[in-house]
Amino acid sequence: MLRLLGSGRSHPKSSGLPVLVKQMWGTLRNHSLTPERWCSQGACAQTKRNDALHALWKGPASVPRGARQSPINIRWKDSVYDPRLKPLRVSYDSAACLYVWNTGYLFQVEFDDSTEGSGISGGPLENHYRLKQFHFHWGAVNEWGSEHTVDDHVYPAELHLVHWNAVKYQNYTEAVMGEDGLAVVGVFLKLGARHEALQKLVAVLPDIKHKDARAALGPFQPSCLLPACRDYWTYPGSLTTPPLAESVTWIIHKKPTEVAQDQGPWELGESVLGHR
Repeated sequence: MLRLLGSGRSHPKSSGLPVLVKQMWGTLRNHSLTPERWCSQGACAQTKRNDALHALWKGPASVPRGARQSPINIRWKDSVYDPRLKPLRVSYDSAACLYVWNTGYLFQVEFDDSTEGSGISGGPLENHYRLKQFHFHWGAVNEWGSEHTVDDHVYPAELHLVHWNAVKYQNYTEAVMGEDGLAVVGVFLKLGARHEALQKLVAVLPDIKHKDARAALGPFQPSCLLPACRDYWTYPGSLTTPPLAESVTWIIHKKPTEVAQDQGPWELGESVLGHR
């Protein structure tokens, strides 16, 4: 596991926050690591914050004020092996999958988070975190879409599985603004072999072509979207959209998941989100 020793948005900051790397997982070193661009939910904006894509970025809530803002550019030289980090324990209940919906900016898959049935623990986490939802970030072209970058390399897309700390907080909304409230597992996507399990999600997207439309997805096992190699980087960061709360423990898989060209969110998102 690797712990990262830094992060930050478009302006460098140095906070001394720990970011480690361990055996199959890791952390990043300082919060001065920065991406080259701004991203918003849905397609990544390849311009500055003023050109953000949707209403979430309007108003004072969109202005980052902290020293641990995400996403970051992960640098191998700034990652440190941490023998204290253990494997992340992933236990998802496919029956907890509720529906996929068109938010107007992305398609998001929601889960029943009323029980401990689906969630993660271990790794850098002290508590159990329940799975709330997962969504994708992508670019206008499939060469540029991930929010996080690795040594300045941008992946075509990035999957985020969002979890909340059910030990410290009563619900997801409360956890968003709380210390150690969220844990987000990030997975890079790249073009390659066809992903058969993902096809079940792909098949229902034509049913949600309009904003706020929802479609039942039925049992879906999100762990099928994780890469076979479970090595990760981890660092303390923030939400990447307003309110930009610095409540997130990021767990970024080092290896990407392969999907076919016609399965990528850069293709699917345009067809779905083109009907707002």
